[in-house]
This record gives sequence, C-alpha cells and structure tokens, in this order.
Amino acid sequence: MELKDRIKQLSKSYHKEIVAIRRHLHANPELSYEEVETGKFISSTLSQYGIEHEHGCAENGVVGLIKGRNPDKKIIALRADMDALPILEANDVPYKSKKEGVMHACGHDAHSSSLLGTARILNEVKDQFEGTVKLIFQPAEEKFPGGASIMIKEGVLRNPAPVGIIGQHVHPPLEAGKIGMKAGMYMASADELYLTVHGQGGHGALPQDCVDPVVITAHIITALQQVVSRKSDPTTPTVLTFGKVIANGATNVIPNKVYLEGTFRTMDEKWRAEAHEHMEKIVNMVGESMGAKIDFLIKKGYPFLINNETMTHKVRQYAEAYLGKENVVDLPIRMTAEDFAYYSHEIPGVFYRLGTGNPSKGITSPVHTTTFDIDESSLELSTGLMAWLAIKELSN
Repeated sequence: MELKDRIKQLSKSYHKEIVAIRRHLHANPELSYEEVETGKFISSTLSQYGIEHEHGCAENGVVGLIKGRNPDKKIIALRADMDALPILEANDVPYKSKKEGVMHACGHDAHSSSLLGTARILNEVKDQFEGTVKLIFQPAEEKFPGGASIMIKEGVLRNPAPVGIIGQHVHPPLEAGKIGMKAGMYMASADELYLTVHGQGGHGALPQDCVDPVVITAHIITALQQVVSRKSDPTTPTVLTFGKVIANGATNVIPNKVYLEGTFRTMDEKWRAEAHEHMEKIVNMVGESMGAKIDFLIKKGYPFLINNETMTHKVRQYAEAYLGKENVVDLPIRMTAEDFAYYSHEIPGVFYRLGTGNPSKGITSPVHTTTFDIDESSLELSTGLMAWLAIKELSN
C-alpha cells in the first residue's frame, strides 16, 4: 500500500477517537495561561501513544518528538494551540462547555485533537520516513504576549532545531473537505491602544468652565484616522479601530476624563514603527492644543504573519496531491492576527485554513461567537493531511 493511502486509512480508523478527544477538550475549556488540565490531558494521550515528549514549556505547553529513520537528517515542526476564550457557549450539544463563560470558540480544541491524531499516524508510519517531526502544543494564543513568543524564548525552536513549521486553523466560511492557502503576507500585526483623556468636568450647560474630554476624544479619534488615510502607503494594508469609549458623564454632566481602547494593524514592520510615532505626535498635539492631559499606551502585540513563499508553494503541491487540486483554494489576506506569526519570523512557516463549515448541518457561525462549532468530518482530513505534509516536507 502506498504511504498516502496508508495515512488516509489510518486517519479514517482514528477519526472516532479524535472526535471524542475534541469533544472532551471542547467540554473542558481553559483560558489563556490557565491550560493546566489541557496540558496534562495532551501529555497523557501522547504517553498512551508511546510518543516521547516534555510537558511544561511556557508552563502548560507540550513538546513531542517522533523520530523516523535517520532522525537528524531533517526536522519539521507542527503546531497546534490549546486555549479557549471568555465566551458563554449557546450551543445545545452533548459536548457543550462545562465551564460557564469559557468556550472553545476559535477551534483550538480541533487544532489540538487534530495534532494528536497526526501524532498517532506519524508514530505508526515512522519507519517509512526519514527525519524527525517536532510536535508543538502551544498555550495562550489568544492573549498577549502570546504563548508562541514564550515557547520560542524557552527554546522550542532549538534542540532539535526545525527547518520549518506548519500550522492549521479552522475556517467556517470554507466547507469541510477543503483547505485554503495564501503565500507571502497573510495576517496582520496587532497592537493595542489605550488612552485616557484627562479634562475638567462640570455642568453640561456651562462648557466654558470646563475642559471637555468628550469633545477632545472625538478630535483624537478623527485625527488618528488620518494616520491610515493620509500617512500610510495605500498599498500597505492598515487598520485603526477604536472599539471602547467610556465617558461616564450624563446629559448634563461633562466628565473629568474619557477612557478609550483600540487596535492598530498592518503588514509592514517599518511602517508599523512609523505609525506609532505619528499616533503619539497627533495625540500629544491635540491634547496640548485643547488643554487636556493624555495618557497614551501602545502595547505592541503580535507581528504580521508571513507564509514562506517557497515552502508554501511546496506544501500546496503536497496538499493538492492528497486532497485533489479542486479542494485547495486561494485565500485573501486577513487583518486578523495570530501568534503563529512569531514562528514565521524565526523559521520558514506555512499557516493554512481548514474548512470546517457545513451549511446543510447549520454549521456556519464564525469563530469567536457563542454558536461556533465545526463539522467534525473535517477532523479526518486535518489529521491525515498534516501527517502527509510533514512527511513530504521531510523527504524534500
């Protein structure tokens, strides 16, 4: 039997088991930096499979090794994240979250269960490939500074050092049975903006006696939009959004201060740094000209995610050979962020989307929503495909 057919056979055989693992993880979600039981479960499962691993990188992360023939020849890494979100699940399913207000609404349960399935398959066929596969089960993707950055600092890309890394992410808009890929720039950097505008409050009918922080805030929001519309190169994707503004005044009360939060995203590190400078200058100038004191914090977050052109081209060919060319589609750039980006700036990486939607089953809800779910048939594809991609990349 050809290796590809053997992998497909194994992924089909283990599908029910991987679905059960996914449902266990879904029912028992843990927030970023709190994935204690999730890490223990993954470690225990790898032990059952007889796979060498260490538990405790970035506190709750798990790193495993599957050594084929001539294990030092080449090392490739596979990554899955494992944290959940502070969302109250609204789905009425047997595997609904048991923790009120915590939910696997971004599919990390699917990512971790898939990589466990991939690990089991690779362990079964390790005598049929050369090199080593490094398994990275990563905590805290959803919250700064991001588990990827911590694992890298703690040496996950050393001893042994992989020459490349592959990750996948659920994608509800794409139907189960397909994957999507994008070479080059794919996802944006993400910075958090925090501002407090200090004015002088008073009676709403006597604005002349006040320094109105609400009006000043309005000017700041409008002025900062010029960073995007007038300072950035129109060919460089850039987004500046404020999603939280708190004044706590009243119809006849001008408050003493206004608090606001936002996000700045782009796909160019040089421009990102320049934009930070522009924003700080604008905020200071508006505050000075209007008599307000402004506290402004830019919390630098994840970098942009880049899919290595050469590696992505190869991985796409491998995927087309496994799935059929018609089931590998092109994706546009996304202004969302992902801490897999840290890996992509250290070594060549490929981050692709796994189709998990199924309108006929009513599975259409986006990630980060209370009704998010996946078509679990996608877990057969996800486990086998990633095993195939790893083996092909090792053999190239």
